Amino acid sequence: MKNSEFRGRKNWGHVPNSEIRNMSPIFKSPISKRKIAVVGSSNTDMIIKTGKIPRPGETILGGEFHMAAGGKGANQAASAARAGGDVAFIARIGNDIFGKKAVEGFIHDGIDVKHVYKDRRAASGIALIIVGADGENSIAVASGANANLTPEDVRRAGRTISSANILLMQLETPLETVREAAEIAASYKVPVILNPAPARPLDDHLLRRISILTPNETETEILTGIKIKKESDMAKAAQRLLKKGVRAVFITLGSKGVFVASETEKIRRIIPAFKVTAVDTTAAGDIFNGALAVALAEGRPLLDAARFANAAAALSVTKIGAQPSAPHRRDIEKLLKTKGSPS
Repeated sequence: MKNSEFRGRKNWGHVPNSEIRNMSPIFKSPISKRKIAVVGSSNTDMIIKTGKIPRPGETILGGEFHMAAGGKGANQAASAARAGGDVAFIARIGNDIFGKKAVEGFIHDGIDVKHVYKDRRAASGIALIIVGADGENSIAVASGANANLTPEDVRRAGRTISSANILLMQLETPLETVREAAEIAASYKVPVILNPAPARPLDDHLLRRISILTPNETETEILTGIKIKKESDMAKAAQRLLKKGVRAVFITLGSKGVFVASETEKIRRIIPAFKVTAVDTTAAGDIFNGALAVALAEGRPLLDAARFANAAAALSVTKIGAQPSAPHRRDIEKLLKTKGSPS
């Protein structure tokens, strides 16, 4: 390893489970400290808005075209920065115009890009998105440089992770890289939020390193084997995840809100979403996660953090695009004030 800053911790993959269980209480940071490290993907979204999402083999003419910054990691980083976070992003981009534009956007949002690495072998990630008239979407992604984000990359960013109040991650980068970042965070008792998307099974070893898990209904079923049809299913699935070592579970439910479960705070309930007219639901989950990270980094209780994140997600679906839809803090607070917090 080129950097010597972490020589004292030689076995990142073997942080004892007892050390994980004895971590300090979740999210007790003062409001003046909102340092959030995000490990994840950066894409450029090519968006076509149509009357409906085409079926296999079907071609639909017409529709508006938009190009916007995206990628689950970058979306969450932008969301957290605009919601008031002090954000550092750890990612890979290609040596192309898409990567250059992405970095310009990060800098504009005040995101630390010291560990956004330029990949000489692969192009920047691209997502092709079709958005129907009802706001629902269909997405295909070419990962490009995102697939080359390595464990060594996150070790190079180890000081950034160790000094953060929260580490936020998703699954659009290699799983071994996610694991490495989680181990670094666990070694320094940095709470980890994992948005397990795109959906895939996760091992118990990784789950024990996660403070907050934020799956949607489909991802919850893949992780637990429990099909989500009613609130009792959510409670059962959340309990299964909590028993695996996750400290709190936020099951995102789209227009229905979010189901929050925590053993330490004795919570099992749905926090309803804010009612808005959806234009594009792309990245609503990412906006939720970025805002959630900020709220929790400020030390807000879980339910208050859920309401803050719900407000951010609601605002995001009223605009086209992923990062362009991420609201600023003043707008989140305005929605919370004018509409109140649904309960």
